[in-house]
Amino acid sequence: MVDSVDRRSAWATCILLALVVLGAGTGLSGCSSLGKTSVGPQSAQYLTASDEPEVRRRARIRLELAVSYLAHGQTKVALDEVKQSLAADPTYADAYNVRGLVYMRLNDFAQADESFQRALALHPGDVDALHNRGWLLCQQQKYSESDQLFARVLADPSYAGRGKTLMAQGLCQARAGDHALAEKTLLSAYEIDAGNPVVAYNIGVLQYQRGEFKRAQFYVRRLNNTELANAESLWLGIKIERALKDPVAVRQLGDQLRRRFPDSREHAAFQRGAFDE
Repeated sequence: MVDSVDRRSAWATCILLALVVLGAGTGLSGCSSLGKTSVGPQSAQYLTASDEPEVRRRARIRLELAVSYLAHGQTKVALDEVKQSLAADPTYADAYNVRGLVYMRLNDFAQADESFQRALALHPGDVDALHNRGWLLCQQQKYSESDQLFARVLADPSYAGRGKTLMAQGLCQARAGDHALAEKTLLSAYEIDAGNPVVAYNIGVLQYQRGEFKRAQFYVRRLNNTELANAESLWLGIKIERALKDPVAVRQLGDQLRRRFPDSREHAAFQRGAFDE
């Protein structure tokens, strides 16, 4: 059986951090082509040097460093920079938002939630903080609460990051076991960003599990024809082509899996013929 949602997906953490964490002009290594959004309120983009108070300027510089360190996996250094940002300006909502993301990376969900709630207390209705808290609640299997926060974000007509939130909402709906709704949500995300590998892979998983092999083939084959293909997507493609009784395609994908990911557990399973794994 193919594992659903992003539990095994090598892209999941990468793309969620690329879309949720990073500020304009910054991308996670290996994820920069997948999209970027801001970490703070949109009004901040209109500040000029003369408008910005000195304490906020110092806090902002520290926060930019924190985001950069987090993007490069230096989580504890990022946390220290966030602490210095908040020491400079304890009213900086963006810093609490990023602090929550750092604690999520550290699997400290209690501190993460407190941070997101502080950000929302300072800036009620901030879509970035709402989205991030929604994803946090999903990690805690609080699916109903998570879905409600994503719905609030998507209800904002000025929100520019609908694709990332639909993706996160769809993944959480699938985790909650509502596969029909998850597929509908992920298809909406796909309409916005057809190049998102997490979305394409998980649509393929859901359709494969339902026996819709031809439909699954469409999404997974498109993904496997790009540089974003990985061992999991190739393995899923092999299973789909096998279900469609196409031994040539199975062999071609198997050759790719062996050549590109020889040490993966998917390649080991392929060699054993363990197609149910």
